[in-house]
Formats: sequence, structure tokens, C-alpha cells
Amino acid sequence: MEGAHVSEHKLAPGDKAPDFTLPDADGTPVSLSSLRGRRVIVYFYPAAMTPGCTTQACDFRDNLNSLAAAG
Repeated sequence: MEGAHVSEHKLAPGDKAPDFTLPDADGTPVSLSSLRGRRVIVYFYPAAMTPGCTTQACDFRDNLNSLAAAG
């Protein structure tokens, strides 16, 4: 993404994520700040279409009902 800035600061579990705007699956820009007050899973992966990202994505899909029930 042009103009993207990568921070060297690592977040720990429970840290508040910095605001950012990225395209969703349909290409529509979504800002983290627009989801304030809602529980959000931010899912990053190093390389698309690899066994690791596929396993993680399938895990989210397979546990969607449990995630939704947890809010």
C-alpha cells in the first residue's frame, strides 16, 4: 500500500491498536476508529495463499459462531 508506514513498536495482548485505514474484502476503506466500541479481531498475515494464512483463516471461519457468541 503506497504511503504505508510500518511501526517498529510491537503491541502486546490487551494494547490498544493504533488507528489505521485499510480496504476490506470488497475494496471499501475501513478505519479502525469507525469500529470503536465494538470488539474487533485484527487479522494480519505475512503472505497470502500460504498454508499458515489458510489455516488461520479456516480457524476463524470454523469458530465464527463461538466468536459471535462471545461478542
